Amino acid sequence: MKLMTAAIVLAGLCATTASAVPQDKQRFFEMREYYANPGKMDALHKRFKDHTNKLFTKHGMELVGYWVVASGEQAGQKLVFVLAYPSKEAREKSWDAFQKDADWVKAKADSEKDGPLVAKAVQTFMTPTDYSPIK
Repeated sequence: MKLMTAAIVLAGLCATTASAVPQDKQRFFEMREYYANPGKMDALHKRFKDHTNKLFTKHGMELVGYWVVASGEQAGQKLVFVLAYPSKEAREKSWDAFQKDADWVKAKADSEKDGPLVAKAVQTFMTPTDYSPIK
């Protein structure tokens, strides 16, 4: 009987694959590409390290990763990062709260006393494929 119960549980676990996750229950990802104004990349990194990341976490955003372009024309000018959320709706709620956060408003204003850090920002919203190792 124990062996049969274990087999049933194991079969259930094997049948529960990533593709079985309903689309509305999958995490929602956002990739953002920031193109720094000339001479502003160090200040942009500092703002993320000292302020932005803490506030993202405070408002329910999962920090997946941050990258800089390593070679070519955009090296030293482009920051790419990915955030994850439980859903698209959670993303909207998190960003709304983040943008209204008094600590963010102050950090942004303080960091941009000598001009904006970001010349251009590009957003891409993504959902994982059924074969993606990250869900």
